[in-house]
Amino acid sequence: MSRKLSTLLASTLALIAAAPSLAQAPAPPPPVVSPDVAASRDVTLRLRAPSAERVELVSGGDIPGVPIQGGLPLAKDADGVFSVMLPTLAAGAYRYRFTVDGVPTSDPSNPETSESNGNAWSLFYVPGAPFMDTQRLAHGGVAEVHYFSTALGRTRRMHVYTPPGYEKSRDAYPVFYLLHGAFDGDDSWSTVGRAGFIVDNLIASGTAKQMIVVMPDGHTSRFGSTGGGLNTADFVREFTADIKPYVESTYRIRNGRASTAIAGLSMGGAQTLDIAFGDLTSYGYVGVFSSGVFGIANDASWESAHGAQLDNAAAKRDLRLVWFSTGKDDFLLDTTKATVAMLEKHGFDVVYEESTGGHTWINWREYLAKFAPQLFE
Repeated sequence: MSRKLSTLLASTLALIAAAPSLAQAPAPPPPVVSPDVAASRDVTLRLRAPSAERVELVSGGDIPGVPIQGGLPLAKDADGVFSVMLPTLAAGAYRYRFTVDGVPTSDPSNPETSESNGNAWSLFYVPGAPFMDTQRLAHGGVAEVHYFSTALGRTRRMHVYTPPGYEKSRDAYPVFYLLHGAFDGDDSWSTVGRAGFIVDNLIASGTAKQMIVVMPDGHTSRFGSTGGGLNTADFVREFTADIKPYVESTYRIRNGRASTAIAGLSMGGAQTLDIAFGDLTSYGYVGVFSSGVFGIANDASWESAHGAQLDNAAAKRDLRLVWFSTGKDDFLLDTTKATVAMLEKHGFDVVYEESTGGHTWINWREYLAKFAPQLFE
């Protein structure tokens, strides 16, 4: 053995002898399970943060007792794991995040997320509602679709649901444009909104027709940027110039009013009204969830601007459904009622269903499950 190799071997052996044995090395901490959804529908959320002094839970708005701002404090155990148990939640999808010593963070133990306009939430699902549970049946697909927006001058994204068997079929399908609300994004309906699973279950039960569901991004900027994220005119322009033409040229859809539906929640409901009543002969089905014409109580400008469509007898003739639903505790309830009254004044046959609850995804998922079976009959 050469002197150089011998010296290297001796140095290596000395390092091994000086290092702690594997047997003496501390065992890694056990993995943190979060979210932990029990059969009782109790949900425990955990975060290992031994150096943190305070961890709080922030809700996306639907978890009882958990604020959107501020936060619900978590308890810290001797191993540095913070936890909170949420008792007996109703079946559904829930958004949340942690605040660690004032810094917002997602749950590192949970890969499920749901995007909004300015951030991503961690997401968990409590089963027990057959209309939106993940059932053992044929499922459609939800794809992220990127397209270039000529109206905005940049690449944009939408989510598109295609029904079971679409890839192998040569059939054409009706199309349903489904719009989200303020602060959310094109990902929201298919994550926290469970839209793909809801439509899967309706199709499998025979209560809804097979359809393509298009879920675009209704914000043209982020909150805090130019326009504050609420530039409805820009979105309506993009929808007409880019989104609808892209869908019609890319997917096998049935053309015509009887095969075209549009609906939206909150901000998306107001956008739905702008789009549909800007070109009423193109839509056979219109749905408005927890929304209406914003500011209608004090401003008749929307009614004046759309007067020609509102009083167009030919446009009304083949309009199959105008459907509104809002919760009795929703802050937009009066807006909804005033919009329904305005449409009825102009001779529209409006279906209005007032539900329980407020301005939350708890209601919007149920509204989708009620609206979709009425389409394309």
